Amino acid sequence: MNKKLTTTIFLSSSSIATIHMINRIHTSLCTVKNLLGNSENHYYEWRFGKIRYQKKGSGIPLLLIHDLTAGSSNYEYHRIINNLTEKHEVYSIDLLGYGLSDKPSITYTNNLYEQLISDFIMNVIKRKTSIVVTGESVPFAMLTCHNHPEIVNKLICINPQNLYLQNQIPSKQTKLMKLFLETPIIGTFTYHVLINRCTLEKIFREQYFYHSDEIKEKYILNYLEASYAGKYNSKFAFASYVGKYMNMNILHELKEINHSILMIGGEKEQDIKTTIDNYKYYNAAIEEVYIPETKHLPQLEAPDEIIEQISIFLCEQ
Repeated sequence: MNKKLTTTIFLSSSSIATIHMINRIHTSLCTVKNLLGNSENHYYEWRFGKIRYQKKGSGIPLLLIHDLTAGSSNYEYHRIINNLTEKHEVYSIDLLGYGLSDKPSITYTNNLYEQLISDFIMNVIKRKTSIVVTGESVPFAMLTCHNHPEIVNKLICINPQNLYLQNQIPSKQTKLMKLFLETPIIGTFTYHVLINRCTLEKIFREQYFYHSDEIKEKYILNYLEASYAGKYNSKFAFASYVGKYMNMNILHELKEINHSILMIGGEKEQDIKTTIDNYKYYNAAIEEVYIPETKHLPQLEAPDEIIEQISIFLCEQ
């Protein structure tokens, strides 16, 4: 009996050690090129961790906020930033838990990000700011508009999240999935299985781009590096995302917002017209425009069209 127990313990320990080594090797391979690191990076010392951001240009402040999906970072906007700097002081940030920002082992929520954005505008930008935001980050951008209307000028939302999906709160199943992903070694290994080069390539082909032949390898590699920068803590934001902790009902705030709002949809994004119509039902002042032959990331797939729409909207009096 003791011999069997000893053998079982040895095999279990060996398996865990092997998985841990695989985790280390995979993380190192995903971040070895250091694609996200450059001399233009600045850091804001926020109370929950350092926030990486870039600042370019001069003029009216404009803050670019990336999506909450795995691998997201301010790289999402790299094709439009330079062309916005002629008239704008452009800030692009990595949210807490993403990119090169710190990734503490906490639960990430919309309220947390609303605090981050309002603090960043008040303490770093220090002027009334317009915001461009993508996908599932739209709710906390709207929270910022509602709770701090004096610091936000105009709001541009690219492919906003479906209002029905925003209302989905954590269930027993999603809570357990979050706890499992946060466990050492095995949870980390599961994150590696779920988020890797193959899965990111598939997401780009099926969700982000309409023309898959325009997907560049560097897009995949930058998203992959952003998914693993910060080593094993990279999984915590993803765990909160999977656990539905980043969702929030914003219907009350949506009805009361008085800011100028433009919603930009990728014409081929699934159900985007219905999604934007639902937003307009609660706030009739919302304007809309659609970028032909694009899906979820038109700022990468059709940057010139996005720049044009942003410029037209922000120049309106």
